[in-house]
Amino acid sequence: MDTELAKTFLTVAATGNFVAAAGRLHVTQSTVSARIQTLETTLGARLFHRGRNGAELTASGKRFLRHAKHLVRTVEQALHDVGLPQGFHDVLTLSGRIALWEGFLPHWVAWMREAAPDVSLRLEIGFEADIMQGLIEGTTDIGVMYTPTSRPGLVVEPLFDENLMLVTSDLARGWPEEGYIHIDWGPEFHAQFSDHFPDAPPPTVVANIGWLGVQQLLTYGGSGYFPQRLVRQLIEDGRLWRVPDSPQFKLTAWMVFPRDGSATLKSALDGLRTLARDEQARLQ
Repeated sequence: MDTELAKTFLTVAATGNFVAAAGRLHVTQSTVSARIQTLETTLGARLFHRGRNGAELTASGKRFLRHAKHLVRTVEQALHDVGLPQGFHDVLTLSGRIALWEGFLPHWVAWMREAAPDVSLRLEIGFEADIMQGLIEGTTDIGVMYTPTSRPGLVVEPLFDENLMLVTSDLARGWPEEGYIHIDWGPEFHAQFSDHFPDAPPPTVVANIGWLGVQQLLTYGGSGYFPQRLVRQLIEDGRLWRVPDSPQFKLTAWMVFPRDGSATLKSALDGLRTLARDEQARLQ
């Protein structure tokens, strides 16, 4: 299947109409319509309901969505793996949670550039489900996350423990308070939070990325639980404060990788272990 058809399908699904998709793809609307028609003919199914409100996925379109994403990603991965720049002998793909890209994983990238300058890197941000799927399918070499799952052929190894602390934009707000932002740090955090705050009211704002919560606090005020790494400098600068007498929670960062890996993979893992020990020492 032509990946341009899959890319066009994904763009229409994301924008919700053919006109916006054409603008994003820098082609005419008739080109978008022709590609979708060709795709529907190839699959033997209607993928979109067309109407005044735009294009809405049919049941068949919803089922094809996951396959289209996988198809495009696989082709892009293949192009990256096969088309190595001159002077490079190997390629490595690492996918991690965005919170771990702040203050930790960039150090690993620098470490790799120094220790293995002839290895091309593909760097991605993802959530646990997508990262694990990439590891299972072999499109991801290393996953760094908070709540991994065990799968045959994959090793799950702890890196370091995050310290989640409750911070606020204004100590006068007290706690609990209406501006609390609940970050989805995974089931372990939910369990610890519920044990310590059984009477806390349901949060009115929930975010799945810590960075979003930090930006909300800095812009509009409030409070929330965040890794010490992410808020350390903000506390030192007097932009955020730790809520007095509030408990800290532990959140383990893990790395997941194939059991049988190449020499390049083993070197990359050694780098992560070294940097994790340094990070753990700073957090103690």
